[in-house]
Amino acid sequence: MSEKLKGNMMIAQSGGPTVVINQSLVGAVIEAKRHNQIKGVYGSLNGIKGVMDGRFVDLRKETSANLGKVAATPCSALGSVRKKPNEQDCEIIFRMLQKYDIRYFFYIGGNDSAETANILNESAKKVNYEFRCFHIPKTIDNDLLENDHTPGYGSAAKFVAMAVMGDNQDNMSLPGVKIDVVMGRHAGFLVAASALARVNASDGPHLIYFPERPFTKEQFLKDVEKTYSKYGRCLIAVSEGISDEKGEAIASKFTKEVDTHGNVQLSGTGVLGDLLADMIRQELKVSRVRADTFGYLQRSFPGISSEVDAKEAYEAGKLAVRYAVSGNIDGSVSIKRKAGKKYGAYFEVVNLNKVAKNTRSMPPAFINRAGNGVTADFINYAKPLVGKLPDVGFLKKYPVLRK
Repeated sequence: MSEKLKGNMMIAQSGGPTVVINQSLVGAVIEAKRHNQIKGVYGSLNGIKGVMDGRFVDLRKETSANLGKVAATPCSALGSVRKKPNEQDCEIIFRMLQKYDIRYFFYIGGNDSAETANILNESAKKVNYEFRCFHIPKTIDNDLLENDHTPGYGSAAKFVAMAVMGDNQDNMSLPGVKIDVVMGRHAGFLVAASALARVNASDGPHLIYFPERPFTKEQFLKDVEKTYSKYGRCLIAVSEGISDEKGEAIASKFTKEVDTHGNVQLSGTGVLGDLLADMIRQELKVSRVRADTFGYLQRSFPGISSEVDAKEAYEAGKLAVRYAVSGNIDGSVSIKRKAGKKYGAYFEVVNLNKVAKNTRSMPPAFINRAGNGVTADFINYAKPLVGKLPDVGFLKKYPVLRK
């Protein structure tokens, strides 16, 4: 095999978009233009579906100025897809790769995307097709194995913290019980970020619920009743993936729609919020109960971007290309955290099969004993990834003597 593999490059995006996913795309494209062994730089529209259909764009023709704008724009500039290739799909994909002399392939996405990259990589080995296959990490769920955190999480976490910060003010203005449903199928990292909204001890969210801890109606109602009695209000942040003692997601009992990877749809539906709100109305007799499902806004809201998140997303794309051209290597770019009090990160290449398919959960040390809040360890973990939040002011409320 040639150490200086020459040919064209293909890059694609997959799964749910994020605020910084295009940073990784642009980082990879700009880096690719610096290497003579990479000839054409192509983008596939809508992930591997675009590869199968031959729908490509020439990214070498994009100006640096336009790429800079794209990098700062949320959601997948190339379009996305949720598709797991079968054996027949792989045959079609490799015919297209060979037809366009694609020797470098980069797939930006989460664990399902890493699985797809791994399938393609193994298929290439079987037919002795020489090319470099790299997975570039992305997921707001922050649940990729072999990573301290993932591009997309910091910005989505910032959105959640800011949204809950505003909701806390709303709940103070018109007291009652408010429920915010946050994304997170198997991991509670995103809902945990709601804790960053607290400025004062009495601020919400007063209760936070995670997929990692069994959710029971009885304990939930006790928690709400106790909090409501103490503050005269209660702000709750709950993950869409909260599950019962058997590990079945509460929301999945009310929807059966699945994607091509077999995941039951939990996002984009208000079922869970409505269920919990009705539970409180009926059992606790609280008159004012409201529920919001943050849904897809939290992963693609323009203007709310973590500086650290954007920088690391760009770096992940850039380094994927550098690793690929350095020799006979493929894998997934992994973000690690440096030891020490001051935040710092570094990058490594890990085997695709270590990241593919499976996910990680919130460490037990990040969740309090009661299972309805976070610890100081989580706050210290998340703060540098999210960055500075808006300052919130409170009236001193100096009383005027009654006449």
